[in-house]
Amino acid sequence: MSSSGLTAYLDCFSGAGGDMLLAALVDAGLDPTLLTAEIDKLALPGLRLEFGEKTDQGIRGRHLTVHSPDGQMLRTLPVIADLLDRSPLSARVRERSLAVFAALARAEARVHGIAEEKVHFHEVGALDTIVDVVGTVFALESLGIHRLLCSPLPLGRGFVRCAHGLLPLPAPAVCELLRGVPSYGVELTEELVTPTAAALIATLADGFGPIPPMQIKATGYGAGSRQLGNGQPNMLRLLLGTSTLVAESQLVEVIETNLDDWSPEGFPFLCERLFAAGAVDVSLSPIQMKKGRPGFTLQVISPLAVAHPLKELLLSETTAIGLRFRREERRTLPRQPVLVATRWGEINAKRVDTPTGPVVHPEYEECRLLAIRAGVPLHEVYREVREQGRQLCRK
Repeated sequence: MSSSGLTAYLDCFSGAGGDMLLAALVDAGLDPTLLTAEIDKLALPGLRLEFGEKTDQGIRGRHLTVHSPDGQMLRTLPVIADLLDRSPLSARVRERSLAVFAALARAEARVHGIAEEKVHFHEVGALDTIVDVVGTVFALESLGIHRLLCSPLPLGRGFVRCAHGLLPLPAPAVCELLRGVPSYGVELTEELVTPTAAALIATLADGFGPIPPMQIKATGYGAGSRQLGNGQPNMLRLLLGTSTLVAESQLVEVIETNLDDWSPEGFPFLCERLFAAGAVDVSLSPIQMKKGRPGFTLQVISPLAVAHPLKELLLSETTAIGLRFRREERRTLPRQPVLVATRWGEINAKRVDTPTGPVVHPEYEECRLLAIRAGVPLHEVYREVREQGRQLCRK
């Protein structure tokens, strides 16, 4: 998903279920008749969707009930793949729905020690879960949601009874599915995140963290079927709006190491390799280490998706034998390249939208080349670019 178009944020203050997610999307504006027509394309006999209203702790939301015949068949991943392939659903809905079911199959296979194609989904292969998965994927497409973000997920403790017997919470499949997803434990002996919801979020979400800067257009609440023991509303909140952020991650990984036996002359080469591999920023700071030896702290700011290869680069290109890393939030200002006309010719610069208005920033390499070509001092080029940039921003 790109950063253009609508942004949806899942506020999972009481966890998430597949039915809660789909009900929240309907409450945020999805036409339930369109959803029903889409689910009917699967040609599953005896299936009926009912969207009612439910109030929990004074908050009104939507609640989904899936009516289906008794004695449902147990489905494997190949069976579900064939069901999707034979349907007239759009190619994107089929592809993304299958990706969610494949994630479920991988998790169940790891937990139970069997091949993915042999996994019988039991509860998650039932018709209500097929509705949750296909319906959620369709809803995201239908509402024009191009970016899906999610809060950290609360995980309860205790046990849950399912087709396999009595399992500890969080359910083993949920733990597998939420690898790398920010989560935290709460003192509730109840299932807060279901395997279906975990698969949907882990597969479809573009990022995790607090509510992003956005102009909220709609809010939807999806109600769960149970009352939570501590009295808090058992609901999932969905915020739908537009964002003005640049297309870059606002949750990053900061990777650091201290070096006292590495020659810094290799730093420019290391920077080239790190930036080519996707690093956001690289810095080297002098420090004094143990036994009074001078050294350096090497720091890399990385998007989450490329953190592992950047760590491999650091361990390969330096003398580091260990790394520290942590996740941090950041805020970046919207910016775009602009062409500034100067007395010596046009030059590339960067327009940044600050809280007090737009500002044009000169780029060093561009200014250096222009100064050499025109035979003028570098500071004159900088001054000219800033002045012309101010005039450009007034237009």
